[in-house]
Amino acid sequence: MNISLTKLGLPVFCLSVLLAGCSSAPVDETTSTIEDTTVQTASVEAEAEAAPVMVEEIEEPTNTAATVFYFEFDKAILSDETRAALVEHAQFMMDYPTTIRLEGHADERGTREYNMALGERRANAVKEFMVLQGVAGSMIEVVSYGEERAASFGSNAAAWSMNRRVELK
Repeated sequence: MNISLTKLGLPVFCLSVLLAGCSSAPVDETTSTIEDTTVQTASVEAEAEAAPVMVEEIEEPTNTAATVFYFEFDKAILSDETRAALVEHAQFMMDYPTTIRLEGHADERGTREYNMALGERRANAVKEFMVLQGVAGSMIEVVSYGEERAASFGSNAAAWSMNRRVELK
């Protein structure tokens, strides 16, 4: 590896010439002049005399009824509390039309296929009740997750009761 001075010197010389050419010349700031920078403002007296406009904020309606409905073991029968909440939801949906999704769930007992079918039966029971209350069936989507999306993990009665549900979303 024999590097001669001419091979190294030539690139260094070119680089120094390039850098020298890129440097800027100093600006003589004593010769520059600043023009008049005053700003004229417009009169807003006519606008101030007009009455202020009040913008009323519209609150979005909300429904405070329960959105999770629980079921007995291996059943798809609505409880009295569930029916009362669904009546409120049905009235709200008729006043403020929107689409909803009913997600049916089951606990871990039973086969995967059986729990999927049970979750669907529970969600369909909720849908049928709402349709009887006057809600259009096309506004309600039914999905079953079976045991796949547990609300409570555990293999005991408390966990199982939390997982036997339909969620209104």
